[in-house]
Amino acid sequence: MIQTEDLSKRFGDFWAVDGLTLTIRPGQVLALLGQNGAGKTTTVRLLTAVLVPSRGTAQVAGYDVRKHPDEVRSVVGVLTEQHGLYLRMTGKEYLDFFGQVYRLNGSSRQARIAELLEYFNLESAAGQKIGEYSKGMRQKLALARALIHAPPVLLLDEPTSAMDPESARLVRDSIASLRSENRTILICTHNLTEAEMLADQIAIIYRGRILTSGTVEALKKSLLGPAEYEVRIRGEWPSGSFRLPKGVTLIRDVDSVRRFRVEDPTQSNPLLLQTLVSQRVQVVAMQEVPRTLEQVYLAAMAQVRQDA
Repeated sequence: MIQTEDLSKRFGDFWAVDGLTLTIRPGQVLALLGQNGAGKTTTVRLLTAVLVPSRGTAQVAGYDVRKHPDEVRSVVGVLTEQHGLYLRMTGKEYLDFFGQVYRLNGSSRQARIAELLEYFNLESAAGQKIGEYSKGMRQKLALARALIHAPPVLLLDEPTSAMDPESARLVRDSIASLRSENRTILICTHNLTEAEMLADQIAIIYRGRILTSGTVEALKKSLLGPAEYEVRIRGEWPSGSFRLPKGVTLIRDVDSVRRFRVEDPTQSNPLLLQTLVSQRVQVVAMQEVPRTLEQVYLAAMAQVRQDA
């Protein structure tokens, strides 16, 4: 649904995006992570044909951003960090205006507006001025505007930036409910918790370049190493050593808890439990040690600084 190859944008001597190559398939949600100024917003502007690439190519829903900019804009819905709501309009008037911009005819436009107002639970506020909306309501209305023409591609730039926790939760829930086999979503954010909750693919961008990409689990393994598990027991560990299954290494032994590094949990964890039971160890709990996307991001940043 989105395909870029060496996509680049230069402003004077500065490369805001430099050699970005991405593939996002239908139904996928990809989070593009990076610091402020890393190139996330410029990437969105390139993918919406607002900016012309200095080098490389990009296709969105089959349309080339250079050759078919109007077609690209017709198949994307965009939520920008500064969404520019018209505060003197009512919510319904606002959606009607953008429905006309996208050339929806009268009956289908009104049906779509009613559908979106219901979907985002904004029906009761449809006749209110947008200036009276809360932050969460405004962001949901901006999402409704992005969806007015039922686009197959959604580009969301910092969708919960500077929002209070309750409003941010409302918007995250709305985005999660938009997942579809026929819709691709690209989220640009520096909110790592949000990215881990919403995305099934992650790409980390730094100074206009993609450092690494993949699923959250794949990135955890590649950047943080094998998974770790803690085993908590009742009573004492058996005296002496016993043979651990292949791919399992004891890395910490504190009181009633031992931590193991496990290369392949699917294969090794059942064998590890069998080994412990055979040694008459009374296992109370066995759980994976949590590893967050924040740890992945910090490891990627540390790696790039080390290589610099």
